[in-house]
Amino acid sequence: MAARPTDLQSIAPAPSPVAAGAPGGSALRLFGRRRPVALGAGAGSLRAALTPIGIVTLIILAAPLLATHTALDVTSAGPFRAPALAYPFGTDEIGRDIFSRVLYGMRESWLSALGVITVGAAFGALVGALAGAFGGLIDMVLMRLTDLFLALPAPVIAIAVIASIGPSLFHTLLALSVVWWPWYARMVRAEVRAHASRPHADAARLAGVSRARLVLRHLLPAALAPVVVTMSLDVGNLILALASLSFIGLGAPPPAPELGAMSAQGLEYLLAYWWVPIAPATAAALLALVANLLGDRANRRLNQGRT
Repeated sequence: MAARPTDLQSIAPAPSPVAAGAPGGSALRLFGRRRPVALGAGAGSLRAALTPIGIVTLIILAAPLLATHTALDVTSAGPFRAPALAYPFGTDEIGRDIFSRVLYGMRESWLSALGVITVGAAFGALVGALAGAFGGLIDMVLMRLTDLFLALPAPVIAIAVIASIGPSLFHTLLALSVVWWPWYARMVRAEVRAHASRPHADAARLAGVSRARLVLRHLLPAALAPVVVTMSLDVGNLILALASLSFIGLGAPPPAPELGAMSAQGLEYLLAYWWVPIAPATAAALLALVANLLGDRANRRLNQGRT
């Protein structure tokens, strides 16, 4: 059920240029812009909206089955084989099949993005629910902590975290999770505070429901739809963020099949053997585009379910 504008205005400050962006504020200035999401929908609409994302996830999980080689196999075609029927994306500087490596890289990028979003949304939802449910000093402390993370330059923080603990895929995912949760905390807090004064919440209090049960059963589910749709819109941003960090050497070390790292390693061959950097870069762009289209579709389906 959508929150009334007057309710939201009474519990949340006017969005600043930082808070109005994606998790980490400046992260979205680097990786994209967040769009408005639906504020409520039924379970059926939510399921219908997320079904395409689940289908795409299954397809990407099965994508390596189409690969003719593993991600590390050196083929008999030799290095810099031009794209052909046997090698659709050609081979790289040491003779590995780029098509196979791109398929593995797409799976890794998609699952990594889903992992970061899940961790960020779960932690942000916990912080937002605690702030909205308890209010007072707890609310003030948690929201000032959230504001601190929103004010910090998220890309710089992510790079600093990776540089301090060493480049690897796990460290990259950890660094992005650190800067990706604040907007979810703000969103859940606003929904919890808005619905706390609704008649169904008042009825639950009169029935003697505990505060924990009130939040878990009556208030937190109201934030589920906007949070899930925001998660779906964030998949494309995370794919580009992961590719950007791996492009500058802050992802998994070679010879891991990361799309950004593959593009960076093949950049020196751009003029002579264009397919080496172009194929993984195009795959990352198409994967982000598919994620954004699916997120937009989920948002539209939830808006339709609300009307």
